[in-house]
Amino acid sequence: MDTSENLIEKFRSKSFKITPQRLGIFKILEGNLNHPSAEDIFDKIKKNYPTISFTTVYKTLDILEKMGEVLKITIDDERKHYDPNTETHHHIICLGCNKISDVDGDSVSPELPSEILEEFTPSRYHVSFYGTCKDC
Repeated sequence: MDTSENLIEKFRSKSFKITPQRLGIFKILEGNLNHPSAEDIFDKIKKNYPTISFTTVYKTLDILEKMGEVLKITIDDERKHYDPNTETHHHIICLGCNKISDVDGDSVSPELPSEILEEFTPSRYHVSFYGTCKDC
């Protein structure tokens, strides 16, 4: 994810409003390696902005995802997490506690069948591994 200053410019160029709440969301995400959920971000931002709505958080994350500034990681339909690291990398997800850890993108390289490559030109890929962490 870009720095907060770069995001402000990108938001303005798309005619999105820059509010103190959105700035707070940017700051929470900047450099965050914990893959927070929208609920995690909401709980944290609410401490400084008690009147913020969950909808504001969710809509801001949706905009950031569409702009390519965060990756949405879907564990299942009920649990979505956000990763401000948009460089090629993968994730390993604990099925017990839902902990998400990064896996270096160079350690996994997909070999796609030629018939797929004849039909599609991949632009990016993401692999999720599922298992159980040592704490579970």
